[in-house]
Amino acid sequence: MGHVVVIGAGQAAASLVARLRGKGFEGKITVIGAEAEPPYQRPPLSKAYLLGEMQKDRLYLRPRAYYDEQNITLMLGEPAVSVDTEARHVIAGGREIAYDDLVFCTGSAPRRLPAAIGGDLDGVCVVRGIADVDAMRARFTEGARVLIVGGGYIGLEAAAVASKLGLQVTLVEMAERILQRVAAPETSDWFRALHKGHGVDLREGVGLGRLVGEDGKVTAAELTDGTTLPVDFVIVGVGILPETSVAEAAGIEIENGIRTDAMGRCSAPHVWAAGDCASFPLGEAQLRLESVGNAIDQAEAVADNIMGAEMPYQPKPWFWSDQYDVKLQIAGLNAGYDKVVVRGGGAGPVSHWYYREGQLIALDAMNDPRAYMVGKRLIEAGKSADPEVVADTGSDLKALLKA
Repeated sequence: MGHVVVIGAGQAAASLVARLRGKGFEGKITVIGAEAEPPYQRPPLSKAYLLGEMQKDRLYLRPRAYYDEQNITLMLGEPAVSVDTEARHVIAGGREIAYDDLVFCTGSAPRRLPAAIGGDLDGVCVVRGIADVDAMRARFTEGARVLIVGGGYIGLEAAAVASKLGLQVTLVEMAERILQRVAAPETSDWFRALHKGHGVDLREGVGLGRLVGEDGKVTAAELTDGTTLPVDFVIVGVGILPETSVAEAAGIEIENGIRTDAMGRCSAPHVWAAGDCASFPLGEAQLRLESVGNAIDQAEAVADNIMGAEMPYQPKPWFWSDQYDVKLQIAGLNAGYDKVVVRGGGAGPVSHWYYREGQLIALDAMNDPRAYMVGKRLIEAGKSADPEVVADTGSDLKALLKA
């Protein structure tokens, strides 16, 4: 049945190879990973793992023995160097590995600060892999001064952990509000109040000018409003970029990531992509989703299509974030919303429902799993919900599913 080679060893890769074996694929499978670890969960890195509440082996998506039992070869700590799509082989670990089908599950890489503004100083950290968190964990000591650059989910999660551990936390966001790219003002307002209530010095509309260091170590940050802050270390959370370098060098088409068709196929024959690195057609655009849910679902769809299913990938977007004792659950895509309906509030559960031209398209639920469950099912079914019913906390949300 041939040889499937997977470049990348994250969530998408793990989901893809498990799906192949589960569907009866009996050929060879090789997973090539740049990190020395087997496929593992990334979301807990900036939360439970950083807090010391989760051990490394609990991060692993499957025990190492699983791959041996399923006859899946793991090449770890040996990144793919190049791909020849005509000869159909990969160069990794000093070896030439032939493939019948190749899948890019290379994920993404964090944006880093330029060296010109101090991005290469000791104490400037990112949160992306186990090694990143292991390297910064010793810095999380009570009273330490940390500057977090970026008010997206990664930055806010890091701020929550640092605050819980007793650090002095300052977060700067260049945009006029936190979560501006991904959420409505109502959700930004809710999380701003949450973080300020936990003592985070949250500054919006303020960027980082440059970092200052002594003996190669960061000691201060100069902000765009002229403020200078003494810091012991810095966490950079200013977004991620799809990892496309090997694919691009191989001549594979790139468009908002590694471009695929609806089946997950790339521009080169017998080459596929899934997860954070891959874009797929949705409407007239090539959409790329950065989430665990998409990595799993898209990888499984690609595995099915390698096996001959010929089924287009239908995304069902869902996301989550944990901050303090709050679980945020997100369903759908809020692009182009024109109305937000708020349900609940105060100290209790609250949810924000996004509408576009009267149609429910997305939902943010804070400690409100019932609202999330109902909203997600409505969105996936293409149904809407009466805004007046949603806003009325006395209404039975489950009744909306029967409408």
